[in-house]
Amino acid sequence: MQLGLVGLGRMGFNMRERLRAAGHDVVGYDRNPDVSDVASIAELVRKLAGPRIVWIMVPHGDPTRQTVEELAGLLADGDLVIEGGNSKFTDDQANSALLAERGIKYVDVGVSGGVWGAQNGYGLMAGGDPEDIERAMPIFDALRPEGPREESFAHAGPVGAGHYAKMVHNGIEYGLMQAYAEGFELLSASDVVTNVPETIKAWSRGTVVRSWLLDLLVRALDEDPGLAELRGYVNDSGEGRWTVEESIKNAVPTPVITASLFARFASRQEDSPAMKAVAALRNQFGGHAVAATED
Repeated sequence: MQLGLVGLGRMGFNMRERLRAAGHDVVGYDRNPDVSDVASIAELVRKLAGPRIVWIMVPHGDPTRQTVEELAGLLADGDLVIEGGNSKFTDDQANSALLAERGIKYVDVGVSGGVWGAQNGYGLMAGGDPEDIERAMPIFDALRPEGPREESFAHAGPVGAGHYAKMVHNGIEYGLMQAYAEGFELLSASDVVTNVPETIKAWSRGTVVRSWLLDLLVRALDEDPGLAELRGYVNDSGEGRWTVEESIKNAVPTPVITASLFARFASRQEDSPAMKAVAALRNQFGGHAVAATED
């Protein structure tokens, strides 16, 4: 099957390699000429036989919107655009409507697997019309891991459902990572446990907390047992915030996901103004000691 792929970053490059290994003809474009097969998106479209399928794998927001707009002027009736980045699900409605004016189909896909996807395969959550999903199924089957389709692929619903599912998936990921991280910190702070890396590694098989995320933490501790080479600063790419926003909108309590998002915010503060206020209040009402700033 022939496919155009726009965006050959960490995920897109590996996806191109996995698709080619499965026998698909992939024409890739990236602004980095060292990895790109063509010089422009227009050239990519010209190299594809109709009806064409183009998968977008660029950062969410303006880069995705601009790519959709460019493709809208290059593709034709009956072509299909698959948007596989981490876009907010509400953006899919606008993208789909713009392309539909020209008879171009649209599918959104949440993709999970990170840098290990080329080797292990990707979990996929798709949103769109059933006939468009079926048309792209050979691509999805090549990207997902071997085994039953239902264990790594879901047609989650209409346009927007794929990215909504991926949003919730990433919100859960926030909470899982935070729980492992807090356990690591508590073990490290204790004077009872003297071998933290081996303790965490022992959870890898047979315990109820085993997971791929835990395996990755074990791997990180093998490389740097105290994580001394890292700074405790954590960004968020948007999905956690959107998950919390949706939980408020739907009156669904998500205390773990919300707390894990706020923990990321706290990681970026070298000296928290809020905690300064707490320290000042404790000093005012109870005479509790405060730590002065260093000159």
